[in-house]
Amino acid sequence: MEWKNLDELNSYKLLIDYKNRINLKNILNNESGVHRVKKYQSDMSCGLKYVYAAKEIDNNIIDLLSNLAIENNSVAKYKLLLNGEFINTGENRRVLHHLCRGQLGEDVIDNNINMREFYKNELDKIKNFSEKIRSGIICNEKNEKYTTVVQIGIGGSDLGPRAMYIALENYGKKTNKLKLDAKFISNVDPDDALSILSNIDISKTIFVLVSKSGTTLETLTNEAIVKEKIIKNNLQVNKHMVAVTSKTSPIANSSEYMEAFFIDDYIGGRYSSTSAVGGVILSIALGFDVFEEFLDGAHSEDKNSLNEDIRKNPALLDALIGVYERNILGYEITAVLPYSNALSRFPAHLQQVDMESNGKSVNRFGDKINYKTGPIIFGEPGTNGQHSFYQLLHQGKTIVPIQFIGFKKNQFDEDVEIKGSSSQTKLCANLVSQVVAFALGSENKDNNKNFEGNRPSSLIVGEELNPKSLGALLSHFENKIMFQGFLWNINSFDQEGVQLGKVLAKKVLEKQSSGILEEYAKLFNI
Repeated sequence: MEWKNLDELNSYKLLIDYKNRINLKNILNNESGVHRVKKYQSDMSCGLKYVYAAKEIDNNIIDLLSNLAIENNSVAKYKLLLNGEFINTGENRRVLHHLCRGQLGEDVIDNNINMREFYKNELDKIKNFSEKIRSGIICNEKNEKYTTVVQIGIGGSDLGPRAMYIALENYGKKTNKLKLDAKFISNVDPDDALSILSNIDISKTIFVLVSKSGTTLETLTNEAIVKEKIIKNNLQVNKHMVAVTSKTSPIANSSEYMEAFFIDDYIGGRYSSTSAVGGVILSIALGFDVFEEFLDGAHSEDKNSLNEDIRKNPALLDALIGVYERNILGYEITAVLPYSNALSRFPAHLQQVDMESNGKSVNRFGDKINYKTGPIIFGEPGTNGQHSFYQLLHQGKTIVPIQFIGFKKNQFDEDVEIKGSSSQTKLCANLVSQVVAFALGSENKDNNKNFEGNRPSSLIVGEELNPKSLGALLSHFENKIMFQGFLWNINSFDQEGVQLGKVLAKKVLEKQSSGILEEYAKLFNI
């Protein structure tokens, strides 16, 4: 397989030379706009659709993007990843998070271990353990059921699982599947841990420590705070704590944990929500069947990403449009705006997945590249964001492409009729109006009230947010980011930028700092 930089591809050069820039106001503000909305859609799995009618593209650009994907061998590279190739060149590792949710490629054998069987066995452990916790077969010292589960982690061990739990919490309440409240401790700021611990009954709480290496400073610091509280309450640590780690970590066989669940070095933290990192807490709180449906949704969308036709491969099409916006149109920022309060932490999760994966300035071989890579990602749920940063999106000098997400029904499937329409209808009306407002703008002789429009957006729309549609949504964005990494010829699966701060913090703590680092440490009496 040949790996070339983006600017070495002939199809990319043709995109640069294509001079016909799209005016959204012209193509959407008439009858042809209606036809365009119907045509510029791509079916996802689990009832979702990716709608790209309000993007600055036409059929000619789509054809050029298709040629770019073919010349880049984007789908073929995805197949290599699925078959266990060492795609993570920086750390010389495979990339196997797709395998956590179902086999798509060949069997991957690593050190005489069939990785498909490895993950299947871990799923069986999660199912068995979570069902015993939820049913009361496993209890605390007083033979009482646990009522709360708390995850201790940071980065990918927190953002993804937290976002997924919040996304499904109301679903769990509505379907009576939520049996334990889930909470999360991540920040090394002691206020984070202490605020959680002061509001729970520790005697009825099970803690899930998540650290693949077993050495993550912030996580182990918070674990020490939790253990101290457990002991002060005259409780046994191994009655209240389980671990998610690798088999080779120093905590893998510790007697302080009731159970240990394993991942390996081939699962990156930000891609670990469908592994034990997300599976243990989601299964304990909501039930293994909910986690299994979540995995099924991700798996079904992973299959879509194998389609060679970009019009039938929403993740690849989204990735190609994103590259076109970043490298041809020069847009540096993307906003992710879910019109679903359940997805309140989803943009924060995507911020990590995208910016940690594709915030790179060298290619997969370590050579400097001459083009921009990953965009800046931010976002908040609508309609809250409309009363916050949308002002800049509508009238600021920086054009920010937007990815909207919306659902026809809310999770409780209840509604309130106010002034002629329901609250859910009002939410969806706001979403639709924003898509149109960004694209078409609004002319006014008063420049202060004039909206230029031509601000691009896409929309992922579904019937409702449930475990399967959430899994499909997660897979879409994970695979979009993966495809963009292939197109930019960068390694999307290491994160050297995360490591430097850890190294310097260790020097400060060990009194090995000097120069400016030492002067800053003195400001805090360290």
